Parts: sequence; structure tokens; C-alpha cells
Amino acid sequence: MSLLESARFALAGVAANKLRSVLTTLGILIGIAAVIVLLAVGAGTSNAIKAQIGKLGTNVLTVSRSTSVGGRAGAGTAVSGTRTRSTNLTLDDEKSLTDPVLAPDVARTAPIVQAQGVTGTYNNATHSVASFLGTTAPYFTISNSTVAAGSLFTDADQQGAAPVAVIGATVASDLFGASTASAVGQTIQLNGQNFTVSGVLTAKGSSGLNDPDDIVVVPLSTAQSKFTGYAPTLASITVQAASADVMNQAQNELQMILDARHGVDATNRDYQIRNQAQILTTATNTTQTLTILLGAVAAISLLVGGIGVMNIMLVTVTERTREIGIRKAIGASRGSIVAQFLIESLIISVIGGVAGIVIGFTGSAFPVLGVQPEVQPWTVWLSLAVSAVIGLVFGVYPANKAAKLRPIDALRYE
Repeated sequence: MSLLESARFALAGVAANKLRSVLTTLGILIGIAAVIVLLAVGAGTSNAIKAQIGKLGTNVLTVSRSTSVGGRAGAGTAVSGTRTRSTNLTLDDEKSLTDPVLAPDVARTAPIVQAQGVTGTYNNATHSVASFLGTTAPYFTISNSTVAAGSLFTDADQQGAAPVAVIGATVASDLFGASTASAVGQTIQLNGQNFTVSGVLTAKGSSGLNDPDDIVVVPLSTAQSKFTGYAPTLASITVQAASADVMNQAQNELQMILDARHGVDATNRDYQIRNQAQILTTATNTTQTLTILLGAVAAISLLVGGIGVMNIMLVTVTERTREIGIRKAIGASRGSIVAQFLIESLIISVIGGVAGIVIGFTGSAFPVLGVQPEVQPWTVWLSLAVSAVIGLVFGVYPANKAAKLRPIDALRYE
């Protein structure tokens, strides 16, 4: 008997029990759809995290104040035989990081001071500002900040300690309502002091518990004169590397310069550097682990679907025992019987796989918990291959059982 004829018998067997065949394909359909959707959610989450980190700046390193305890002598206060070193990041530190000889991989830097408890008011509207920064013009380039309306403050504003402010979209909407562009040129009060809004930043979108749009940025000199005072200490220094490829080199250069200036080394540094590339790598690894776990959960449903296929094929073999006996009696070979039931199992699995792919694509078109799933092309081909493999693997035993039946025993079966 030819393979084509075996396929014809297999199709007839599937069509003879339509409802049972449809119910059997559901197990494969659900498993394949779950694999595609869950992997798409994992990929979408990873992309969302990368995009959110990218919105906070490109190739960014942040030098921040910290307190470490070590045994070396130096500036600090002795505590139980050890020394507590407290960082004093200064404008001189910031300027030293732009040395083209010592730090060739640093593109630009921006010093930052912060004030807490700043409240903005306009007419009868008030807003408690989450992040109030005093900095210089390069900060906006480093942090990928652009204006949706108005303009950023300039170096001249910084030199003249001008009372101007660039506000985030959240601040603008709370103070001025939906028409945030109307904020430009208006005078707002920040802790009772008048500031002219020079620009409204383009919205970056919320990132979990933090809202990067809930921000007010003023010139460094203005923040020092009106809020923080002219103390030499900075809250942090934001640094942009020349490219993504030299992030680690730039970090090493920063450490070399600051170690020399602060009289510290790797064992007792009184500052810390956050590397955006390392943060991105950690986040990516976390989402990859999450994706693998999601895929494993979906794979369990596929396994259950495969067991369902085997169960139905065993029932089919039992029901068609007499048919098998007649076919063997008139000359059908063992290979033909095996091929017929393998093809039947394969048809059920592939139909379920194709339907699962369609459902998976449809389900991935809708956001899940705020994340837009992104279907990976390789998951589609993998799903189709897996459905075919399931049909073959879980169809082998029933097919062999059918092929081993003795014609005389099969014909006597009631």
C-alpha cells in the first residue's frame, strides 16, 4: 500500500469522528497558543524595559555619593577601629572627568544637586515635585530629554542664575491641565519663589514606581542660590560615554580619576558608579529567565495535549481492530498500518498547531498587564515543528500496537 493510500485512510479516520478529533486538537491548540503568547509577553517585557532604560539616557554612567566603611586612613570619622568615609563630590570632581587625556572615552558630564520637599504652585493648583534637580545644559543631552514645547535653559541662564525652570509632563498637566504647552512662559512658584517656565519636557512614560515625568530642572547656580546653598557637595555627576562600546572603559577612567582625587582604591571607595549597560544586562537576564519559566509552563500544557493525542489514538486502534484485521488479511503490510495511524496522529497535531499559531498571534495583539507582547518569528516555526513532533512521538505507540495485531485475532474482535 502506498503512502498516499495510507494518508487517504488516515484522513477518513479523522473525518469519521469529527467531534472527537476537534476536541483532541484543542489540547495541542491551547499548548501552542500558550507558548506563543507567553514567549511574546516575555519578549515584550524585555523590549519595554530596554526602551524605558533607554529613555533615561544613552550610554550613561552615574557617579553618586555613598558611605563605605574601611580600615584605611583618610578623611572620615573613626568608628570601632574602622573608618567611615563620606563622599564629597564637587564641581572640581565633575570638571576633572572631562579631561581628554585621562578620560578619552567620556563625551560629556553634568553636575547635579537635588532639593527635597519642593512644591510647585500655579494659581489654585499645587503639585509636590518628586524630583527637583539643579544641573547644567549637557544634562538634557545625556538623559535623552527633549522639549515638547518651549525650550531648554542655556549656559547663559546657568551663568546668570536665571529663575527659569524646565518641567516634566506630569508637573505640567497637574498645574496647567491637559494643555501642557500653555505652561511655557508662565510664572510658577517653587516653594514660594517665582520661576518662569522655559519648556515642557517630552513625556517618557512611567517606569513602575518611578515617574520620570514628575521632574523640575533648573540651572545649577539657581538651585544653589535659592534651594541648596553654595555648599561644594553635589548629589551626583551624570556622565555620558562616547559610545555604547566603551562604557566599561569610560567607567575605568572615572574610577582612576576619582580614586586619585579622593585618595581611595577599589577596597574603600567613597563613591559608587552605576553603569547603564550593566543595569540593562541585569534587566535583560532577568526577563530572559522569566521568559524561560513562562515557556516551561506552556510546554507542560503541550505535554498534556500530546498525552491526549496518544489516548485518543489508542481508543481509535481499539475501535478499528476489525478494520485492521481485514486490511492485514488482504495483504496490508505492517509498515502501511503504522503509516496510517502515524499520519492520522500527525494530522490531528498539525491542525491543532496551525490553529494554535493563529490564536497565539491573535492573543498577542492585545496588551497583557500593560505590556505589548511581541511575537518572535522563531517561536512560530518552533511551535509548528513541536506540534508535528508531538503527533509523531505520541502516535508511535498506538500505531505499533495496531501493526502488531494478528489478523485472525483482529477479525475475531467484537
